Amino acid sequence: MNDKVQKEHESFSPEDRQVKTYSLVELVKAPATMVERGPDDTIFSFPIIAVLELLLTLGVLLVLLVVSLGLDAPLEEIANPNITTDPAKAPWYFMGLQEMLEHGHPTVMAVLLPTTMLVFVLILPYLDNSPDKAGIWFTSQRGRRITGYTALYVVVVMSLYIFLDSQFPLREILRGVLHDTVLTVVFPFLFLLVFNLLPVLVLLRYKPDNREIVMVIFTVLFTSALVFTLAGFFFRGPGFELYWPWNMPGDYRPWHNL
Repeated sequence: MNDKVQKEHESFSPEDRQVKTYSLVELVKAPATMVERGPDDTIFSFPIIAVLELLLTLGVLLVLLVVSLGLDAPLEEIANPNITTDPAKAPWYFMGLQEMLEHGHPTVMAVLLPTTMLVFVLILPYLDNSPDKAGIWFTSQRGRRITGYTALYVVVVMSLYIFLDSQFPLREILRGVLHDTVLTVVFPFLFLLVFNLLPVLVLLRYKPDNREIVMVIFTVLFTSALVFTLAGFFFRGPGFELYWPWNMPGDYRPWHNL
């Protein structure tokens, strides 16, 4: 308090001094506390992300337009209930499920396993909610290697499984020796369980974090679904047997059903 303010203060009566208050106020140039400040560790992405999404949408529409102009819709004659189409295939987006039905019990292959996959995708945010390196594809260089090796493993193992199970089906070879439940439920379930856990067990040797474990499981499920879909669509011909796409019996060509 300077001398002028002190003298003014002393000129008041004791009663006024009890109710009179003073403060020192100064104006300075400084950024406001909350204005123009976003959440910590975030990057302002609009309108950049909106432009990218718009370009992606236009690209997809262009591809659909070119495909629709180049390929005719696979319309056939009126269905005859006395004649079954051979092969009778589901639309391509259901071909993975139809292919899975060839390798096990319908309840396991078409209900339990797809439901398990969907539940796993739904709980992903709760399994890995760390903000560290969020939004970065595969998290790191090590994550890219893990994902690549896992995808390669799935392609090789699942392709061999589809081929061997089609050429030497245990449910037919051991029919009458073991119960059908063992052949169509237990054996496929054990194979898929070992098949899914093996990459995780190998990864545990390198002390992975939760995100790397989730990436491995997701890669296994996603690549398996992709392999089943491609196998059913391109490699299944008349009688739903395995053929090379360019060596199908008769006039059947799988890409005509696109």
